[in-house]
Amino acid sequence: MRLDKYLKVSRLVKRRTVANELCDAKHVEVNGKIARASYEVKPGDVIAIQMGSSLMKAEVLSVQEYATKENASLMYKII
Repeated sequence: MRLDKYLKVSRLVKRRTVANELCDAKHVEVNGKIARASYEVKPGDVIAIQMGSSLMKAEVLSVQEYATKENASLMYKII
């Protein structure tokens, strides 16, 4: 699954367009490297998102096409 879609489905970012803009502005890293929106997310990847002055790191636990509000937080683990 594409990085921008994963961020939206897992609800780490509210909208896919916002996820795309974060990637374009080089505010998203996967495994320590700046990632493009088209990066293919795999379980075990560590995603770091820089939003303003805050940094959020999350480890990918699972990749699902759809997730309910309750199940979205099971897709990742905050580090």
